[in-house]
Amino acid sequence: MPQETILVTGSVGSTARVAIAILLEQGHRVRAMVRKLDARADMLRDLGAEVVVADMLDIVPVRAAMRDCRVVYFTMSVSLSYLEAAANLAVTAKSLGVKAFVALSQMTVSQMSETETTSSPQQKQHWLAEQMLRWSGLPAVYLRPTAFLDGMFLLQAAKGIRDDNAIRLPFADGKTSLIAAADVGAAAAAILSNPEPHIGKVYELTGPQSLTMTELAHEFSAALDRTIQYVNVPPQIWEAKLKEAKLPAHLIAHLMTMAELHRDNRYDRMTDTFQLLVGRPPTSAAEFARRHAAVFTAT
Repeated sequence: MPQETILVTGSVGSTARVAIAILLEQGHRVRAMVRKLDARADMLRDLGAEVVVADMLDIVPVRAAMRDCRVVYFTMSVSLSYLEAAANLAVTAKSLGVKAFVALSQMTVSQMSETETTSSPQQKQHWLAEQMLRWSGLPAVYLRPTAFLDGMFLLQAAKGIRDDNAIRLPFADGKTSLIAAADVGAAAAAILSNPEPHIGKVYELTGPQSLTMTELAHEFSAALDRTIQYVNVPPQIWEAKLKEAKLPAHLIAHLMTMAELHRDNRYDRMTDTFQLLVGRPPTSAAEFARRHAAVFTAT
């Protein structure tokens, strides 16, 4: 049985939970770092993870959480403080001499540089965090997925699908190769379980198809056995809805940029990286819709 402990940050997040479950099933020791003890933390403990509480913006408890861990999976939700958290994790990992630092980033970063950027403050922070990790000399691995099926449909479009059989998003005719968060977690677990061959590499992760929203609506229609239509919402209307939902300004700016990039076909990219890492095809949109049918179906 492997003896080295793997630290997973942002452990209640969807990719982290899946990675933790897979690693534990394989017999690895996993330390799950959470911001607070709650029912989600209890679930991780029930799976067999060692649960520790630490705020990624406080380097002292971060160091305590990372002690004796040789491998780190750094993942964090969209946050104004993402870059500070990345710095805290990187400084601590360097000081403690971890042998692998796996960072969850975004595919958009591959098209960014000092002179080419986006209007998303989150994407800018991801790009800077990757530069910092390279300067640090840490043995890093970079995971760059496209947008998640989960965020797009479980969070943004679920109500429209459930109540009105409509996907309402401001993506026009742009294509996108969405990937399931669970698949990203599986790819992360494949690397974390044996990180040495992956050090220094960048892995761009996509779903099995690049589709327009109209084509995705057809996939959902077949999976849910009813007609789902795509309604192209004007960006300003969508932004007003996001503000009405009282989402943080940082998150709204990020979502609006992602919508613009979708319209510009910046997410129309395909790789076979997931298949090579995990040994199976990524989850299709139809399969995702069937898996979460209860969320998309009115009771």
